[in-house]
Amino acid sequence: MTGELEGRVALVTGAGRGIGAAIARGFAERGALVVGAARSKDQLEELAAEDPEHIFAAAVDLRDEASLSGLVDLVVERHGRIDVLVNNAGVAPAADFVHEPVQQWRDTLAVNVIAPMALAQAAGRHFIAQGGGKIINIASTTGVRGKPGLVGYSASKGAVLRFTESLAAEWARHGVQVNCIAPGAFGTDAQRAVLESPDLLARRVRRIPARRMGEVSELVPLACLLAAPGSDFINGSVFVVDGGESGKL
Repeated sequence: MTGELEGRVALVTGAGRGIGAAIARGFAERGALVVGAARSKDQLEELAAEDPEHIFAAAVDLRDEASLSGLVDLVVERHGRIDVLVNNAGVAPAADFVHEPVQQWRDTLAVNVIAPMALAQAAGRHFIAQGGGKIINIASTTGVRGKPGLVGYSASKGAVLRFTESLAAEWARHGVQVNCIAPGAFGTDAQRAVLESPDLLARRVRRIPARRMGEVSELVPLACLLAAPGSDFINGSVFVVDGGESGKL
């Protein structure tokens, strides 16, 4: 891999598995110093063990607001700065909306909206002081177009899209770029029920023009571009990566 992220310091949430782990690995392979954060301590430690020179594990519950600014402080104390924040961690509880508990919405918003906001605010203080930084929010195509059975999740990811656009406009003058990746159907644990059922998988794939689900590795080059200096004029953008599903009539 090339070293286009050499020496840059990144915090990646939800790094224990799936998209977050893939992005953390991709950043490290390109020379970045990565702090991977998640609740799953064992998975994080396995990730860090793959490349201890570049990846450090930080177990944290993103529902605990008091720990969020401390997470950014940990990154800065360890590496002296922070250049990139990837807000990837998320929860997607399925529910029949008429019976969905309010507390489930609170939990979903805490992880999917409040945590990215608090981490961006904490990282932003450093970005503004040092003259620049990158925030990459991971949303979902359900934030672009709502999905039945995932009303709370869809609403939270829609909020992430507006958060991305608004913050990008507000902080552009400080040299901070805020962008968003909205994945469609990818082969992660969140899709386990689909992946384990040939019938469900076939039905799901038929809705995707590419006729397959995405691989998490296919999100890494885009994330690396948005983290690199070469993307300094890309700001407030939402990149839908879904094999063409959102674009079909």
